[in-house]
Amino acid sequence: MSGESEAGGKRVGWVELYFDLVFVFAVGQVAHGIVTDPHWPRAAAALGLFMTLWWTWIGFAVLYNRRGDDKRTPDRLFVLAGTIPCAIAATQAHHVFEGHPAVFALALAGVRLILAIAHRWPAEDEVAQNRIGWGYAVSTLLFVASAFASPPWLYVLWGFALLQEAGFLLLGDRGPRRRGEMPSRATKWREMFTPPRQPHQALDPAHLSERFGLFIILLLGELVITVGGAVLERPSDDAGYWLVVVGGLVLAGALWWIYFTSAAEIYERLLGLSGGNPTLAYSLYAGGHLPPAFALLLIAAGVNLSVQEHAPSDAAWFITAGLAIYLVGTRAFSTGPTRWYLGLARIAVLVATVCLAFLDSVLPAPGVVAVIAVWAVGVAAMTSPVRHKALALIGDSPAEFLRRLP
Repeated sequence: MSGESEAGGKRVGWVELYFDLVFVFAVGQVAHGIVTDPHWPRAAAALGLFMTLWWTWIGFAVLYNRRGDDKRTPDRLFVLAGTIPCAIAATQAHHVFEGHPAVFALALAGVRLILAIAHRWPAEDEVAQNRIGWGYAVSTLLFVASAFASPPWLYVLWGFALLQEAGFLLLGDRGPRRRGEMPSRATKWREMFTPPRQPHQALDPAHLSERFGLFIILLLGELVITVGGAVLERPSDDAGYWLVVVGGLVLAGALWWIYFTSAAEIYERLLGLSGGNPTLAYSLYAGGHLPPAFALLLIAAGVNLSVQEHAPSDAAWFITAGLAIYLVGTRAFSTGPTRWYLGLARIAVLVATVCLAFLDSVLPAPGVVAVIAVWAVGVAAMTSPVRHKALALIGDSPAEFLRRLP
């Protein structure tokens, strides 16, 4: 797994996979927080909590992409050290929902201190690494301060820390411009396909694609575990038992198909054509993968609630809203330039996806899960021809294709 792939590019390291296991435990606790209080305000709070964990994971993904090597002991030690505060944060996630975020905030401060030291470690591009190291040092102080602040200032400090991390970590340079010059949208899109002036700022497309793909699979595993764990409490002669088992697993398989046939290869191709442009990597991966990643947690929470004896009314809505967000986030139907009526058809599919939740008034919750699974399979079947058309269009004009993505 580690080292260089046969097709060129870095492979995901073994220590990164170990780190992801710890991290998936953390995000699993966020999903559990939705299950314990199944209402949309709790889902919104879970999204904010997930974003703090997401950018923590992004920090290690980018660190290893640019300079990590499984053969170097310091690189492995930095990642292993990061698992400790991440695990502490995971165990404290439920306390954040209860209004006691201090230990969680201090754990995230510890993670950022490790990232600050890792980036200050001797590297080929010392100037850029020092800038990132100082940025994480600022984030460390902000998270420490947040541990002693009360809402809403607590969340303001978290938000500021995450925004400045997004700026120093992945947003690349745009080259010299005249003072007051406002570039056109076409210029901005072309800049995304310009390799960074500093070679060490470039991201490895193969590694980033594999890293995010493996993480999506781990999040899908959360859905599979939810299905398996929930049905253990049902008698095997219950029809709902089989609807949950088959429907839940079919839904997970359809979600896998949608991502790996309509997003993974397209994103890797685009980033490769850009020469590893950091700004494009931010758009496609760091920011672009946030909605579908959280959508998987929302779907897992909805399925978990649907197999309870008295499923709450929001359970079906969590699944259908999550599925719609997932389709948008993975650009499942994106083919670049399209006619207006195809755009309307895309919107109609998304609206119909969300409205499947109304079935809970006529069907038991396991039956709704089964219907949603069948719908997801139909959507997944539509992505294969869309993907082939999209890949052909990328070769003709990658900047135009990206500009027209919804």
